Amino acid sequence: MSDVFAYAPLLLQGVLVTLLVTVLGAAVAVITAFTAGLGRLSQHRWLRWPAGVFVEVFRGTSLLVQMFWFFFALPFFGIQLAPLAAAVLALGLNEGAYAAEIVRGTISARAQGQTEACVALGMGRGLRMRRVLIPQSIPAMLPPFGNVLVDLLKNTSLVSLVTVADLTFRAQMVRNTTGKTAAVFLTILVLYFVLALLLSLLMKWLERRFALDRQPSSRRRHVQPLVKADAPI
Repeated sequence: MSDVFAYAPLLLQGVLVTLLVTVLGAAVAVITAFTAGLGRLSQHRWLRWPAGVFVEVFRGTSLLVQMFWFFFALPFFGIQLAPLAAAVLALGLNEGAYAAEIVRGTISARAQGQTEACVALGMGRGLRMRRVLIPQSIPAMLPPFGNVLVDLLKNTSLVSLVTVADLTFRAQMVRNTTGKTAAVFLTILVLYFVLALLLSLLMKWLERRFALDRQPSSRRRHVQPLVKADAPI
């Protein structure tokens, strides 16, 4: 195990790359989720059908094949992506396709009375989406979004196959140098678990922060009674 600890700085660099891929992939996934999810809710076929095809294609095909397609196949069509760009794009679009169904399902599950109230107030479809339905749906989206982000973090281990020097890529280098297979993979197993745990704690904090039943701190202050208990009435 001491041989592995000697390569701790190398593994730390891999952790930083993994975090970078996770953050960038999460940003692409969130943008993709809302774009495709709202597209599937559109009343226009020219928006709803392409969004549906996108979601089904990226959910129904392998993430690894998608990553290979972006990195190895697109150059044959004159599009050359850097390894990091191909990895982030594949991860973000794949996980975003799953998250798009979370967006669609959560907004669709809003009480019909809210839509009827918005219509009664004269709100158009776009305005009631921005002002009412999406803000009230976000707290319900956060728990499943947390699962998607943890899954994205774990799938970053695949980016080593398109030459991105992430944690798994550098662990393979240490393994080839030291020959300590069990120790190296146990180490990165623990590192991935710690990263996933921290991400889960962050999402739980966001869930509490944006909970619909959360009261402002000013409302939680102790209210002084108007009449003291021992005061004469």
